[in-house]
Amino acid sequence: MLTVAGLSKAFGGRQLFDDVSLTLLSGERVGLVGPNGAGKSTLLKIILGQESPDAGEVTFIRGTRFGYLPQESEPAGNEIVLDIAVPHDHEHDGQFVARAKQVLASLGFKQSDFMRPACELSGGWVMRAHLARLLVQEPDVLMLDEPTNHLDLETLLWFQEYLRNYPGAILLISHDREFLNRLCTHVAEIRSSRVLRYTGNYDEYLEQRAAAEVTLVATAKAQQREIDRMQLFVDRFRAKNTKAAQAQSKLKQIERLKENMVETPDGPDATVGFRFPQPQRSGHRVITLKHVKFGYGLSTPGSAGVSPAGRQRSQDETKHLLSRPSATLSSVPNGGEGRGEEASGSVEKLIYENLNFEAERGQRIVLVGPNGAGKSTLLKLLAGVLQPLSGERRLGHNAKSGYFAQHRAAMLNPNHTVLQEALDTPQRVTEQFVRTVLGSFLFRGDDVFKPVSVLSGGEKSRLALVKLLLDPPNLLLMDEPTTHLDLASVDALIEALEPFEGTLIFISHDVHFIRVLANHVVRVENGRLRHFTGGYQYYLDKTAQSARAALTSSSSGFGGASSTSPNNHSGRRGPLPSERTAAPDRKEQRRVEAGHRQARSRKRREIQERINSLEKEIAELESREKELTAELEKPGTYTTGGRATQINRELMEVHDRLAGANTEWEKAGTELAQFEAEARFGGRSSTTP
Repeated sequence: MLTVAGLSKAFGGRQLFDDVSLTLLSGERVGLVGPNGAGKSTLLKIILGQESPDAGEVTFIRGTRFGYLPQESEPAGNEIVLDIAVPHDHEHDGQFVARAKQVLASLGFKQSDFMRPACELSGGWVMRAHLARLLVQEPDVLMLDEPTNHLDLETLLWFQEYLRNYPGAILLISHDREFLNRLCTHVAEIRSSRVLRYTGNYDEYLEQRAAAEVTLVATAKAQQREIDRMQLFVDRFRAKNTKAAQAQSKLKQIERLKENMVETPDGPDATVGFRFPQPQRSGHRVITLKHVKFGYGLSTPGSAGVSPAGRQRSQDETKHLLSRPSATLSSVPNGGEGRGEEASGSVEKLIYENLNFEAERGQRIVLVGPNGAGKSTLLKLLAGVLQPLSGERRLGHNAKSGYFAQHRAAMLNPNHTVLQEALDTPQRVTEQFVRTVLGSFLFRGDDVFKPVSVLSGGEKSRLALVKLLLDPPNLLLMDEPTTHLDLASVDALIEALEPFEGTLIFISHDVHFIRVLANHVVRVENGRLRHFTGGYQYYLDKTAQSARAALTSSSSGFGGASSTSPNNHSGRRGPLPSERTAAPDRKEQRRVEAGHRQARSRKRREIQERINSLEKEIAELESREKELTAELEKPGTYTTGGRATQINRELMEVHDRLAGANTEWEKAGTELAQFEAEARFGGRSSTTP
């Protein structure tokens, strides 16, 4: 369907692509990955003919229709939303228009938004309208550049499932690991000016790349040792008449070896090799919300309404407040909170009543729940950005809060350079340390000398994040911190937050980020909070939902969770009618329980036996891998024709089998851990803080 052959492209003396080849077949979903600035977006533009390559060609089957969604859309004009979603040649096609309205609704638009001028909407909502147009047209090849950036969780879930059933081919760029894992059949990595294609999703690509790198590095080392050995002979005997011919022969062998040297990878992506400053230790109880009532457009006898900008904040909290909330909703068609946006103060809407919440030192709490449930509102109440109509917010002993919102930071000094702004911190840090931190968040080389005033919204967010981590409070409140970060930067942020000794409360739609960091889950829905005293997998086990759906679904009946509710002061529910049935006969109950215990014991034994078998297989494969690697490192291996190739082939087979065995071992281990957790915690309820 699409073929790229011999493609080369350079920008300002930097070689982006060198003899690149890539194919895209019908039905394939290929994720294009690589570090920031590797040329992912440029490759899409070359394929579309928007930019010209220095060499090579792009060919496709005649009649192939392409659809392209860039990272940012052009500024909207006076056209209405429906006009963007429906091409002019289909505006009188009733079936096409109906389909466009259906897709717009799935992307979060209300029916009343269809006739709204696009210029009234934010760039993210205009991008959704352009996405709707592409999906309705159903081109043969769909090319998407960061399509999830402007989608809320519910829309993202729908979009992900839609693409899994898309009839054409898809070539996409995304920094959402879960999205790539759920969708991709192949991954194409841009690395060292080449494009390397792997079969499988993102996690499988990482495993394959690691295995290939081990082989390449071992082969390169062995080849270099052989070159060094022969060069030593040449240097020693070149001047001797009796050995001159042999020395000349060795030189020719060295040249042939150098011509056939394998290309070693640049090494794994750089990781954060430093430790961020740690905050001052707080008391055990860090923050408390007690009997809080909050709504938009509401007022109490002593208050004229909610006006966040007009509230006086304490000097310590303002110091760590890195961005202020938006107080309008002119650009939010669904009329509610979404990706950090909040309802207008002119709309009367009660969000919380008699809300109680408490966080303790060391907790890492993720807030989950359906879009518009009030997650960002709760975070802002905790940060003191929004003031409750009644009730109180109380910081614990020695506690200091810092709030990072997904919107661009408004408190950066526009007259500073990036480096100057990062160095403007009370912490005693060196310039070298700060530049290393900035590099991990995509400010590399001369980027650190850019004025803050010319930074994009994403760059300002990353700089604000660096400043917060360089002088962290002991209560860190973060709303979508991974927005605008590529995969390597997300890993850098995780590595920075893992050793964090304070309290972390955050909202995120990045499932990988949540899995690594969260040790407590709070579900927000209908003004109620349900606490799950475990990590994200524990929450999934208790709710029996998929990882992505569990972030957004609005189902009820969460076993193993406690809750607080506006209408339920104790957080306990009365028994349901089905719970008031008579207990079974005691003898029969003991018999049933004994049967359950036997079944659990049998299942646990089966899992453990599978783990033991896999561990034995892994040990044997690792032993064989060491033997083959050692043989590759022997110079004599390369004197026997074809022996090195044979060893490499067997080594790759061992790597593949080892990767598969390790994957099965991890699955079995996870299954055993989940089984034991269910046996240990099944039927218990946690207590509300």
